[in-house]
Amino acid sequence: MTQFPRLLAVLLSSLLLAACAGGGGTRDAATAGVQVAPMQDPPAADAAPVAPPEAGPAPAVADDALAAPVPEADDDAPATVAEGDAPTQAELDFAAIYDPVADPTLPSPAQLPSSYDPWENWNRKVHRFNNAVDRTIATPLARAYVKVVPRPMRLGVSNFFNNLGQPVSALNALLQGRPKQAGQSLGRFLLNSTVGIGGLFDPASAANIPNRSEDFGQTLGVWGWKNSRYVELPLFGPRTLRDSFGLVGDAPLSPLRQVEDDGARYFLQGLQLVDLRAQLFALDSMREGAADEYALVRDAWLQRRNYQIQADRRRQDENELPDYLLEDDSNPTVPVDVMPIVPLSPTP
Repeated sequence: MTQFPRLLAVLLSSLLLAACAGGGGTRDAATAGVQVAPMQDPPAADAAPVAPPEAGPAPAVADDALAAPVPEADDDAPATVAEGDAPTQAELDFAAIYDPVADPTLPSPAQLPSSYDPWENWNRKVHRFNNAVDRTIATPLARAYVKVVPRPMRLGVSNFFNNLGQPVSALNALLQGRPKQAGQSLGRFLLNSTVGIGGLFDPASAANIPNRSEDFGQTLGVWGWKNSRYVELPLFGPRTLRDSFGLVGDAPLSPLRQVEDDGARYFLQGLQLVDLRAQLFALDSMREGAADEYALVRDAWLQRRNYQIQADRRRQDENELPDYLLEDDSNPTVPVDVMPIVPLSPTP
């Protein structure tokens, strides 16, 4: 019984030394009840060195192992590329999903309509001139007109000039092979000229008679002159070469040109221009914020003009078109009535 405390102390000391010398593996082995061999004493200094074991012959390699083919690389396995500029597998997967060229079954990308403008250098100079005239003359007059004339009276002025263009629209609709539209334009003119008191009011719209403007430039487009180069006329803005020739066909039919009194005719033409400029105030903010104001005006005008020529073919898709392409009065064009062409005086 007197030796039990001594044995217990020796056992605890052995366990502590084993844990410090052997680490976790020795501790686990001691915990699991594995018998650990006692440490041997270091060899004496005069003991002969122990020679290392001789290297035996190298193991023979079987001939079948030498003749075995090298396994081919799996195509589906991600390839490890040493070069840093080679695309990664993630980049290849992205290109396969989002690159249209990678999938030949995809349709070709949509092509935006291009503007045919070979005279762009000249047109830009005319555009700058027109903008200078607009800032110094047209815009101040239009702002004074809006400030002085009440809105109901301005609406009556717009109705009056719109009604004067209906006979020209009726004739051009007939030339385009649209007799129904020609009858509607003629009906609008008769109804607004009588019930609407000379066109100041618009009872035709209340009667659900469509208001569609046609001119000889559109007629030439329907007849086959599709692609015409863009041209900007001094003081009268965007046109195409086709529409410039169309002015020659519309000029003799203009009601304002039938007014023989020069003073009255010039007053009506000036009033129509001022009213027209007042209608364009809604587009000024869009033009001022454009990076290229000339390109914006040109592209918008050409797209709307192409729509006007093909209006009846695309009438069912009208709700899907941008606002500036619709048949309305928010983006009007300077009419032939105000072109500075002196009418021929009657022979005595």
